[in-house]
Amino acid sequence: MDWPSEFYRYLEVERGYSEKTVAAYRGDFSVFQTFLNDSGNGNYLELDHRDVRVYLAYLNEQGYSRNTISRKIASLRAFYQFLLREEVIAENPFTYVHLKKKNQKLPRFFYEKEMAALFEAVAGEEPLQQRNRGLLEILYGSGLRVSECANLKLGDIDWSGGVLLVLGKGNKERYVPFSEHARGALQEYLAEGRQTLMAKKKQTHSFIFVNNQGNPLTSRGIRYILDQVIKKSSLDSQIHPHMLRHTFATHLLNNGADMRTVQELLGHVNLSSTQIYAHVTKESLQKNYRHFHPRA
Repeated sequence: MDWPSEFYRYLEVERGYSEKTVAAYRGDFSVFQTFLNDSGNGNYLELDHRDVRVYLAYLNEQGYSRNTISRKIASLRAFYQFLLREEVIAENPFTYVHLKKKNQKLPRFFYEKEMAALFEAVAGEEPLQQRNRGLLEILYGSGLRVSECANLKLGDIDWSGGVLLVLGKGNKERYVPFSEHARGALQEYLAEGRQTLMAKKKQTHSFIFVNNQGNPLTSRGIRYILDQVIKKSSLDSQIHPHMLRHTFATHLLNNGADMRTVQELLGHVNLSSTQIYAHVTKESLQKNYRHFHPRA
């Protein structure tokens, strides 16, 4: 039995992982198999705890970062857990191997004044300006991943409920609210700008965000648009679509939202993925310090 292939099929079919994620698992196992072959023991089913320790030393010698090593070990732990579930092995040799990651850097985000400068840069009534305004409202106002935003279709908007049906990682659906600002921007864009852009090549698809030829906007296209927006603004920083997602989460938490709510809105499976946003801005630190400290 080709158990690695069975494992990848399990990840795709039962876990709903994307091709990119499964490819990462394949890459991690390939490095591991190379190690086994070089060490003279190519049979991954005969692994024990001593082999795992030697493999850790091997990864360190190869110059992998701590975070990369931690991910590779997590991939193999999942593979051997799959083998354990299928009763192929009696014990998972990676069960008790846990590496501490380096301290994570705080995610980069925009302050409210910076967001105001971005929205000022997309002001106007031209079709592309209307599109860019709607795009910015959705990315910042609903915290979508860039791929989720690119895949939005007209039928995904629930106007009466004020929510979007979003297809996230692993083909998991979730509902995400959109703001009144986003509602106005979307309605204007769909009624005017999008129709103008779609008419150029007589397009008939249902994707919400389109390029200047009316074709569905890709994730790469969204990144390019945001680069142009930042150039037109008064800001001198760089921008990435995920920064708007970071900003969405940060502003929610800074204004009193609980972690579980933010987790649900972001579509995170584990709360630990959301906890990176449990930081506060300098303004919030100063405000709370002045409010609560008796000597402030």
